[in-house]
Amino acid sequence: MLKDLFGGKSKYVTVERKNRSEEKKNEHKGDSDKKEMPDDLWTKCKSCKQIIFNKKLAQSLKICPECGSYFRLTATERLFLLTDDDKFEEYDAELQVENPLDFPDYKEKIDKYQEQTGLKEAVITGIGEINGWQTSLAVIDSRFLMGSMNSVVGEKITRAIERALQKGLPLVIVSGGGGGARMYEGMLSLMQMAKTSAALKKLDQAGGLFISVLTDPTYGGISASFASLGDINLAEPQAKIGFAGPRVIKQTINRDLPDGFQTSEFLLEHGMIDKVVERADLKNVITRIIDIHSLRGEKKNGTK
Repeated sequence: MLKDLFGGKSKYVTVERKNRSEEKKNEHKGDSDKKEMPDDLWTKCKSCKQIIFNKKLAQSLKICPECGSYFRLTATERLFLLTDDDKFEEYDAELQVENPLDFPDYKEKIDKYQEQTGLKEAVITGIGEINGWQTSLAVIDSRFLMGSMNSVVGEKITRAIERALQKGLPLVIVSGGGGGARMYEGMLSLMQMAKTSAALKKLDQAGGLFISVLTDPTYGGISASFASLGDINLAEPQAKIGFAGPRVIKQTINRDLPDGFQTSEFLLEHGMIDKVVERADLKNVITRIIDIHSLRGEKKNGTK
């Protein structure tokens, strides 16, 4: 279940210690079985280099308790934080990726990431409740080929937009794809930028609400399409957001870039996003926005 993602008991395993020599073995005959800590008990913060106990990291919502740096969330962890308990139903999980260009090793890459992440593709879509509000949701997972957009990801996001339009629901898309359009499917991946943007245009014309949440990293074709088209664009602190990476831009213009370039704080200062929201506050901020934009002032379950 989703509520089990941020907790759980620490696990220890008994392993057999290998002796360096037969003489050593005879000397310490009773030392063959020892308890050792598994590797997944600790995580090192890339910013402050502090070693953090994973249970403590989970309790802090994957924010470093020492320096406040944000760790990336998986799509399932994000859904756990945003939706009410047991109030999310996944849609379109059966959609499968193809290899339309017969790109070498593409199918093998997909199989590898499916095994590593437990996902079929880089996005999870469905309908969930956020503090009682039924909402059409799409959440991108950067672990799956950097959350890049291919024909399946584009189709699932488009269907999430269309569900919001058909059912009269607010739409929330959490972006976190640094891979942009997935090169393995060529033009078919690039077409998803126009496809998702056209669907959002229809939602906008119908008066629907779209809240875009930008997380680290949001780049390429994702930032250049649906991720930047929200009625309200929110972002997590310290998130890296842009089109091309800063190294490419610096080499192109041959100039030093300003401090904090392509961070959510920099984009807020320059009017590209509406608000930077702490992770712990994101669910309530989204709820307030939906409350404000509700014409009837009623939630879908009939409560005020």
